[in-house]
Amino acid sequence: MLTLAAAAALAAWVYFVFFHGFFWRADQRLPAETKALERWPDVAAVIPARDEAPVIGGAVESLLRQDYRGALTVIVVDDASQDGTAAATQAAAERTGAKDRLSVVAAPPLPPGWSGKLWAVHNGFAAVPTQTRYLLLTDADIVHAPDALRRLVAKAEDGLDLVSLMVKLHCKTFAERLLIPAFVFFFQKLYPFPWVNDREISTAGAAGGCMLVRRDALVRAGGIAAIKDALIDDCALAAMLKKKGPIWLGLADRTASVRRYPRIGDVWRMVARTAYTQLRHSPLLLLGTVLGMILLYLGPPLAMVLCPFAGAWTAAAMGAAAFALMLYAYRPTWEFYRGDDPAIVLLPLAALLYTLMTISSALRHARGKGGAWKGRTYAKPPKKRVDA
Repeated sequence: MLTLAAAAALAAWVYFVFFHGFFWRADQRLPAETKALERWPDVAAVIPARDEAPVIGGAVESLLRQDYRGALTVIVVDDASQDGTAAATQAAAERTGAKDRLSVVAAPPLPPGWSGKLWAVHNGFAAVPTQTRYLLLTDADIVHAPDALRRLVAKAEDGLDLVSLMVKLHCKTFAERLLIPAFVFFFQKLYPFPWVNDREISTAGAAGGCMLVRRDALVRAGGIAAIKDALIDDCALAAMLKKKGPIWLGLADRTASVRRYPRIGDVWRMVARTAYTQLRHSPLLLLGTVLGMILLYLGPPLAMVLCPFAGAWTAAAMGAAAFALMLYAYRPTWEFYRGDDPAIVLLPLAALLYTLMTISSALRHARGKGGAWKGRTYAKPPKKRVDA
């Protein structure tokens, strides 16, 4: 039994390393140099914001200071904030001397069937002038590098309907150092970036912190209303757009999130709000995920350490080989965040915590709490009726 489990883990890691889109290379990046365009198109950045006063100033300033040769406007949709988000937004615009390029829109009351974030984005989209070619959908905690928009637009002008960057997440505290690189690694494994970027493969994914969307492509796809109840809105948008045109997803070098996750519990709450949604609220998918995470991430080091005591040397050797492949695949993402840090061997611990977070997410749904975010709770969507 031990030998069979170790063999299965080794076979799985051989597949992930050699046959799963080489996701682990973490090499999908925007070109450093941008091509010259005869005319840089108009762009509108839309930021949905609900109680984001501590961070939104940096996001707005970074956008209004962009080294971009075309017209750029920033639309902040204030979703019933109670902490002075609108005032912080206006103050940031005044500091840049570009207040004329900022609009603050108050989101109307949330109607049934919409997620709060997408309702805010929908209302921001409605305020975008029709001549605008691109929408930059971003979050209130994202600080964009000065050349970020120029590089995004240059990439999109290759005929892409969506260009998205997984921004660099805050990674300073113990909890962040343990969990953030693993989170990015798991996301790349779930949505292999080279497959997302391949026009012939249906895999679609995006990172909600930074998404440049071609306006007419979004309109043709049905607009934000077509995904109005999506809690994992970035990947829902990517899937909708890729059905009609090519998209691209990569890692950001300098555009970054300033949101902090100082404790493990902070990451736990962030993951638990949508993990079970990602599994389509399926107990079978949950069971498969839990067993798969145990096999892939806990099985190899346990086999390597424990099997010699049972005289199962073949299982121990296969466990060691699987563990080596696991760390080999993890190293590019780990070095992207942590450099040459020996704590890379703690990936199985991070995987165990994420597995528990996923179970916690399912338990929340079982208790009728659904996904909770920014003071709102979204219950499991009702099953659609099937007529006989």
